[in-house]
Amino acid sequence: KLHGLILINIDNRSVTFPAHGVGCGQRPPVLFRVQSLQLHHELDLAHQGASTDLNGGRARRRAWQQRLNCQVQHAALQLLFSIFREVKNHLNYEHRVFNSEEFLKTRAPGDQQFYRQVLDTYMFHSFLKARLSRRMDAFAQMDLHTQSEEDRLNGMLASPRRPTIEKMASRKSSPLHVAHRRMVVSMPNLQDIAIPELPARNSSLRKVDTADYGSGSIVVSVAPKPTYTFKIPEIHFPLVSQCVQAYYSDCVALLSKAMSLLAPDNSALLARYFYLRGAVHLMHGQLLDALLDFQSLYKTDIRIFPADLVRRTVASLSGPQRAQAERVPELRRLISEVVDKPGEAPKPDDRVKNFELPKKHMQLDDFVKRVQESGVVKDTNIIHRLFEALTVGHQKQIDPETFKDFYNCWKEAEAEAQEVSLPLSVVEHLDKNECVYKLSSSVKTNRGVGKIAMTQKRLFLLTEGRPGYVEISTFRNIEEVRSTTVAFLLLRIPTLKIKMASKKEVFEANLKTECDLWYLMVKEMWAGKKLADDHKDPQYIQQALTHVLLMDAVVGTLQSPGAIYAASKLSYFDKMKNEMPTAFPKTTSETLKHKINPSAGETLPHAVDVLLYTPGHLDPAEKVADAHPKLWCALNEGKVTVFDASSWTIHQHCFKVGTSKLNCMAMAEQNQVWVGAEDSVIYILNAHSMSCNKQLTDHRSSVTDLAVQHGTPSKVYSCSADGTVLAWNVSSLRVTSRFQLPGGRLSSISLHDGHLWCCTGNSIVVVTSSGLLCQELKISENFKETSTSFLSFQLLPEQEQLWTACAGRDSIYVWSLKDLTQRPQNVHLQDCSEVSCMIRVKKQVSRKDGGKGSWWPTWTTVKNPVLGRGTRITWLSGSGRGEGKIAILEKVE
Repeated sequence: KLHGLILINIDNRSVTFPAHGVGCGQRPPVLFRVQSLQLHHELDLAHQGASTDLNGGRARRRAWQQRLNCQVQHAALQLLFSIFREVKNHLNYEHRVFNSEEFLKTRAPGDQQFYRQVLDTYMFHSFLKARLSRRMDAFAQMDLHTQSEEDRLNGMLASPRRPTIEKMASRKSSPLHVAHRRMVVSMPNLQDIAIPELPARNSSLRKVDTADYGSGSIVVSVAPKPTYTFKIPEIHFPLVSQCVQAYYSDCVALLSKAMSLLAPDNSALLARYFYLRGAVHLMHGQLLDALLDFQSLYKTDIRIFPADLVRRTVASLSGPQRAQAERVPELRRLISEVVDKPGEAPKPDDRVKNFELPKKHMQLDDFVKRVQESGVVKDTNIIHRLFEALTVGHQKQIDPETFKDFYNCWKEAEAEAQEVSLPLSVVEHLDKNECVYKLSSSVKTNRGVGKIAMTQKRLFLLTEGRPGYVEISTFRNIEEVRSTTVAFLLLRIPTLKIKMASKKEVFEANLKTECDLWYLMVKEMWAGKKLADDHKDPQYIQQALTHVLLMDAVVGTLQSPGAIYAASKLSYFDKMKNEMPTAFPKTTSETLKHKINPSAGETLPHAVDVLLYTPGHLDPAEKVADAHPKLWCALNEGKVTVFDASSWTIHQHCFKVGTSKLNCMAMAEQNQVWVGAEDSVIYILNAHSMSCNKQLTDHRSSVTDLAVQHGTPSKVYSCSADGTVLAWNVSSLRVTSRFQLPGGRLSSISLHDGHLWCCTGNSIVVVTSSGLLCQELKISENFKETSTSFLSFQLLPEQEQLWTACAGRDSIYVWSLKDLTQRPQNVHLQDCSEVSCMIRVKKQVSRKDGGKGSWWPTWTTVKNPVLGRGTRITWLSGSGRGEGKIAILEKVE
């Protein structure tokens, strides 16, 4: 459904059509133009000479058709993406809920009937399922690559949605804002779009240079995907059994030959060949060979793995064939994974649900679920505080009417914030990413009459009469907040007083009935800012904002004398600031830069199990795709979050990599990240598409560590808890060698000087790449008085030293690499109960306390040159599920 005209320029053979903007009130509608969309092959060739080569002409026509199809597909994807991009803002992933009514409210009134019809279709329902499953399809890829910096910041901070000052300024200059005050999004409409001036008419059919044409549009220039041709063998006649079997044999031979000629890195085409050869083997009756091909496909590209076909094939095996398959390790693992454990059964509530207001009384657990479904708040701990606030003095349950009133108060506050319009004289005093979260009614102050406005950074007075800006204070600059009364005739008027550290004058506002609420809100924001500064964690100020907005909604819901006391239950940081330590140890304070939260947007914090830094170009101005460095964070339950390490914003939200705990990560090649998991699988992530399509299933126990050996060809060594070490060819994903260390308990490996150093708990073993024993350091020979084990080790080749940490020990033990039989040097660590892990940073070894500091179990390091100051070394440390954050520590050498 398109409103208005579609412009077809016959001179440059381009089609210009209106596309749905992200928000007509936020920015002008975006024009998508398919550059040189050649719909008629003959017209495109009219200016060229006739070709006498029939095969060449067919090849050119085929290439034209593929290019045209690709351009049309991409244009259609852009249009659909622009129409449905904001659907994600109304989804709850944990409970699989879509708030359709709230989504429809953001659409223009004239388009709502169209959207209502679309929302009822089976196709849109399938689209929602894909979004809620976080499927990394073409739509998700486009969303990932078109995210603005603001989108990434919002995803990291997970604060309540409000228009920023930058958006306010842009929509004030837009003529569409008059028609769409609530920032609803309209369907494409050419009536509101100024038609660009067309270039002079060109009578020639030759191509026109359109590089400078239509600067406001987005030019789609998409290279078609490469195509490959496989020539099938000639069919033998007559079609009797013998000829058909010969045909199948010829197909297998040709496919095998084509596979042998493939480049090692062309895994996508190799997967298709495995699929075809497996299907031919099935038709040929060679079931075991077919299963072997499908097993190779399973670890090459799981997206096209035919699980149902494999199950039916295994079910059709005869007794002797099944026994033979069980004797082949690869097939035994395939049968176990696909047939015996087909995966989790679909959940009964796996369908997509529309959000509905509750109709029954709710206990705490049900209330938490309902609030999360509504999209108001996701954090479970904050919802617990909200429950306490709404049930003060009552039975510990929420009735439907109270929930409805609370929900309406919250949504009304959102709508009012969308309609806030600040004059340009005020906007220029504020940062572009600030948002107005709360406006008071018009009040009298000692600096004039106006409305008090609260952003995440400051308080200011929006004066009446001639609108103007009067700075009250930033939250960092507040020294004291008091709620008092002042006498006026026979009345006592409630007054809010704010004392600033940099000013002698105290700000006073006669807020009357709003005074107590503003007192709570200002103190909470002040406390949140103080904690954010002390702990260098911006999450505190974002959570304080959520508390403040919930206070406002609670007071509006209850509207009783006890409403302020109820709202005070959400004054969490104001109570906490005196309880939390405000200072870190000196070393930590000097190096801690700030913290980031990979669990932003989740209901509870997740433990950071593994961190991996992958380098790139640190200059954000570079236009090279995927050139920025990234920080990969493995959270519990197989979730991975990716940060852009040049700005510390979220690049990709949590996506699933299996369902088990992830133990280790390594970057094998520029576009491959290998992840070892507790379920004995190595998952291979594509660093560009942020998807996992390959799995290596040769281990039989938990994969505990990975070590990369760069070279030609590149190798990855993986180890598992049962003592198995496998060497992988990175290009072909095949095991080139394997060996078994006796005793098991293999926890980590490290490459040094062509040898593998393996930590097995009871000993540290040095072996060759083929598994031949070179040296062994046994813990029983050095610690005879008590039982202990090695937890981690760190090699320092320049000093010829081996540093080890042991269970239950408050010391680090340093061995000489020249002679491991000598007694180690004991380095005692003060105020430490146990060292859980170590990392080398230049000439220093940093350690983590496994007792008091066990909530920071993961580490990674980055080194960047600093102009004129040597080298900046950055530590990245991940915490456990109690906090679930990543500390960024920095030191300049």
